[in-house]
Amino acid sequence: MGKYILCPIANFGKTIAKIRRAIRPFRATAVTTVAEKHRDPFRVLISCLISLRTKDEVTGAASRRLFAKASTPAKMLRLRERDIAKLIFPAGFYRTKAQRIREISQTLVNGYKGRVPDTLEELLKLNGVGRKTANLVLTVAYGKPGICVDTHVHRLSNRLGWVKTKTPEQTEMTLRKILPKRYWIPLNDWLVTFGQNICQPVSPWCSKCPLQKDCPRIGVRYRR
Repeated sequence: MGKYILCPIANFGKTIAKIRRAIRPFRATAVTTVAEKHRDPFRVLISCLISLRTKDEVTGAASRRLFAKASTPAKMLRLRERDIAKLIFPAGFYRTKAQRIREISQTLVNGYKGRVPDTLEELLKLNGVGRKTANLVLTVAYGKPGICVDTHVHRLSNRLGWVKTKTPEQTEMTLRKILPKRYWIPLNDWLVTFGQNICQPVSPWCSKCPLQKDCPRIGVRYRR
């Protein structure tokens, strides 16, 4: 299992405050925008599925086109799979995602009376839904405590020395042990925005980063 390297609790609040100030000029993620505007678990679920391996601006546009045609599981089933694929193109793996979106909509109608489940166990039963997507639905759509760990949260948590883990799930479980719950829900949005714009995967913008003096830069080989 994962472990933490430093004691993040002591300086975590100050670090997060710096990150939040640094990301103010940048737009919120597409999924966060959907969540803030609608607070609809189905829209959050579907937009999160569209976002996988897809740029944020593509996710936002694809989600808007799709929800303009179908914003509920029942309405989604009125669309053919190829229609869904056309609406979400050019999202990555758009044909596979279209199939999954229709399958999930069918499952929700048949097994959940058209309602997105609000427990991790039930969400993970939906085809194509992993812990990242399930936790995002629980936290931003239902307001339930959880930590959504995607590649950005996993990478930054290790790079900053909060944890020493090999997988996103290990990172999630370790962060659950060491972080106060008040940070759980918004952590994903903060770190994703920070990771997309400043602390990027390859050659991060350390020269622009407010954490440059204290960051251990674990695993960073090149920086700007």
